[in-house]
Amino acid sequence: MKRSRQIAVEVVAPLAFSLVAAWHDDEDAYGIARPGTQRMRLETPVFQPRNDFMRKVEFMLMLSCVLLPAMPAAAQAPHTHQHTFGDAEKWAQVFDDPKRDAWQKPHEVIQALALKPDAVVADIGSGTGYFAVRFARMVPKGKVYGVDTESDMVKYLAERAKREGLKNVTAVAGAPGDPRLPEKADLIILVDVYHHIEGRERYFRSLRDALRPGGRIAIIDFTLNSPDGPPKNARIAPERVKTELERAGYTLVQEHTFLPNQYFLIFQPRAT
Repeated sequence: MKRSRQIAVEVVAPLAFSLVAAWHDDEDAYGIARPGTQRMRLETPVFQPRNDFMRKVEFMLMLSCVLLPAMPAAAQAPHTHQHTFGDAEKWAQVFDDPKRDAWQKPHEVIQALALKPDAVVADIGSGTGYFAVRFARMVPKGKVYGVDTESDMVKYLAERAKREGLKNVTAVAGAPGDPRLPEKADLIILVDVYHHIEGRERYFRSLRDALRPGGRIAIIDFTLNSPDGPPKNARIAPERVKTELERAGYTLVQEHTFLPNQYFLIFQPRAT
């Protein structure tokens, strides 16, 4: 399926649109009028190949329309909405900018989570490891899985962990609908990631199985009036997050308000 989607993007859609363009360019050679003109198409068998031709074009267009929406969204930066993570070295300058600490307050965030030294943490959408490496130092006997769908980010985090001597950090290549965690976690955290996830109720319902007994999910994302973050029409209000997580089978257990630009919500699965 992944290969089919790639073909839809790289081959089918461009070919279909180029064929449509070609039809407009040489339509006179086939005796077909441009839209809006008063010329009539000649109803003779000589133009039958054009009908077959256009049916093929229509099929390819419909195929591309079906496959393209099913494709996972490109990886995106926490401060933007349409950028990809193709160049981890470049994005590291954004994600790990020391100025971010002033409003992200990573130390306070980790302290508020009150993790045990042997906790297993999964940082979904870990990027270059801004939070993952900090978690690793706070749970020296535990494990930290930095999950990302962008291969360059996964490679970058693995190299960073090795460079900084963090043996308890593992970079994981996740899928858009599955973080592919090697084991169950005590904490799953998503920082500036929630608004990028499609099919959220289904996604978080499946994450219940990735948590240990007593495990939690922490969601940090930009408020509607934050000066930073994605376009306002792409942001999700904390009330909606609470509603969606409740539908997915979770209960809000904590809500922190010390972050100036983001909400900070902590959920646990409801007992079944």
